[in-house]
Amino acid sequence: MNGEPGIWLVRAEGEALAARLQESLGGTVYRPWLDAATPQKAQFAARWPMHAQWVLIGATGIAVRFLDGLTNDKRSDPALVVIDEGARHAIALLGGHEGGANALAGRVANAVGAVPVVTTATEAVKPLTVGIGCRKGVPADRIEAAVRHALALAGPFGMADVRELATVDLKADEPGLLAFAGQHGVPLRVFARATLAARGWVTRPSDWVRQNVGVDGVCEPCALLASPRGALVVPKTAMDGVAVAIVRDQFELNRMEQQ
Repeated sequence: MNGEPGIWLVRAEGEALAARLQESLGGTVYRPWLDAATPQKAQFAARWPMHAQWVLIGATGIAVRFLDGLTNDKRSDPALVVIDEGARHAIALLGGHEGGANALAGRVANAVGAVPVVTTATEAVKPLTVGIGCRKGVPADRIEAAVRHALALAGPFGMADVRELATVDLKADEPGLLAFAGQHGVPLRVFARATLAARGWVTRPSDWVRQNVGVDGVCEPCALLASPRGALVVPKTAMDGVAVAIVRDQFELNRMEQQ
């Protein structure tokens, strides 16, 4: 299997989106209309084993029909993420954990500003979202220390309770932040500065962040945007060049307490 994803275009109208995804993720773009004599489903089936991960640009209904007869075992099936042509949602449809679709959904979402949709049970019971802002070059161990400090303030929580990390696009490639997320297997969601500027709730606006990033704050709005039905339980707390805020999803927390 090819290590890079296959990007399947259902319609030519998705060309611009496919180009953006290919630029960010690499991989091969497939244009089935170039072989008009062969049904798309048959073309997809023939190429399905060629990639360990797939991104299909189109409707979930189409993806489900394409997958009919192709799936065998969750430990070996390719992963599939479906994204609509409007780039609104990136859905981990098949191979969430074993195939890496959950992580791929996050990468797809970050590439085009979509919302990642993950439905596996393990993520569903994690109630915390952690917003992080940091100075350039901050190593992973300092980010770890700041996050664990904030988790202690939130209550009896640890990294196992964190569903998602969130930051600003300026920090999307920050090595320490990427290393920290990778060490814990927690997805990192990225928000555009324009999105943060339009969502102006921070408890303590930062002159430094406003000067260097162009927004009033990073960690609080990022966490709140990533968990819109949550509540801010740890406002911005700064330690050694790292700012952390924690939002708790009340629905998930209540469900955990009832189990």
